[in-house]
Amino acid sequence: MSPIDKPPLELLIAAPRGFCAGVDRAIRIVELAIEKHGAPVYVRHEIVHNKFVVDTLKAQGAIFVEELDEVPDGAPVVFSAHGVPKSVPANAESRGLEYLDATCPLVSKVHRQAERLVAAGRHIVFIGHAGHPEVIGTFGQVPQGSMSLIETVEDAEVFAPADPSNLAFLTQTTLSVDDTAAVVATLQRRFPQMLPPRGEDICYATSNRQTAVKAIAHSVDAVLVIGAPNSSNSVRLVEVAEREGTPAMLIQRASELDWDFLAGVAALGITAGASAPELLVRELVDRLSERYAVTEREVETNRETIAFKLPRGLEAAA
Repeated sequence: MSPIDKPPLELLIAAPRGFCAGVDRAIRIVELAIEKHGAPVYVRHEIVHNKFVVDTLKAQGAIFVEELDEVPDGAPVVFSAHGVPKSVPANAESRGLEYLDATCPLVSKVHRQAERLVAAGRHIVFIGHAGHPEVIGTFGQVPQGSMSLIETVEDAEVFAPADPSNLAFLTQTTLSVDDTAAVVATLQRRFPQMLPPRGEDICYATSNRQTAVKAIAHSVDAVLVIGAPNSSNSVRLVEVAEREGTPAMLIQRASELDWDFLAGVAALGITAGASAPELLVRELVDRLSERYAVTEREVETNRETIAFKLPRGLEAAA
C-alpha cells in the first residue's frame, strides 16, 4: 500500500507510560547480579510481569522459578519486584543462599506499615486482588489471621470483623484509583474509626498512568494498552479507558494487534503498563505505520523523576 493510499490515523500517546522506577530498579538488579556472579542467576517469580522483559533477561542468563526449592544450593537468587512473604528470605538464609531483594520500595513501605499496625494491635483490612504476588507477599509479613482481604464494594458491605473499632486499611499498589476509592468509602462509612494508611498506598506510577489514559480517552475512538494479562496495573489501564466510554484492548506486542479492532478508528490512544518497555510502544507505532498514514502526539499529564537506590552490594557494581 502506497503512502497516498493509506488512511490517516492520529495517535495520542499517553505520558507517563511504560517503565516506573520500581521496574527499572528490579531489572537492573537482575542484570547486575548476572554481571557480578555470572550466569545463571535464579529469579523467584517473574521479576516484573512482562514477557519481553523476562525473555530478554533469560537470554542474559536469568532462570525464572516459582519456588525457592527449585534453586540449586549455592546459586544466587533474586526476589521479584512484587515482594515475597517473610518465609522466603528466611528459607534462603537457612539454606545459605545469597539473595537480592528486588521488591519495589513502595511495596516494602506497605509491608512495614502492615507490621507496625499489627504490632499496635490493629486488624488490617487489605484491599487487593486475591492470588496476586503482591497480596501474597504482604499477607506473608504478618501473622496469619491478622489481615482480611477485600476485593470489591460488595465484599466491603458484608465484611464482619470481630472488633469493628480496631481496624486499619492498606491497599495493593497497582489498583484502580477509582475502584479503590469506592471500596474505601464503603469501609469508612461502615467503620468510621478505621485508620487510613500513612499516605497513599496506590503507587505514583499506577495513578499517573491512569490519569494519563483519562486525559486521552475522550479524544480518541479506541485505546491500545501494551502490557501483560497478569500485569495488574496494565489491566487497570484497559478498565480506566472503558470506564470513560472508550473501547480498549490489552496487547503484549505489536504482533498481537487485531486489525479488526481498528475498523472505523481515526484517532487511537496508546499507553503502556509500568512493566512494558518503551521500545514496545515504538514497535506498535511502526506496525500501525504499515497500514496507516500515522501522525502522533504525546499527551503528558505528569513528569516522573523518581529513582530508587540499588541494594547495598550492587551499588558498587553499578
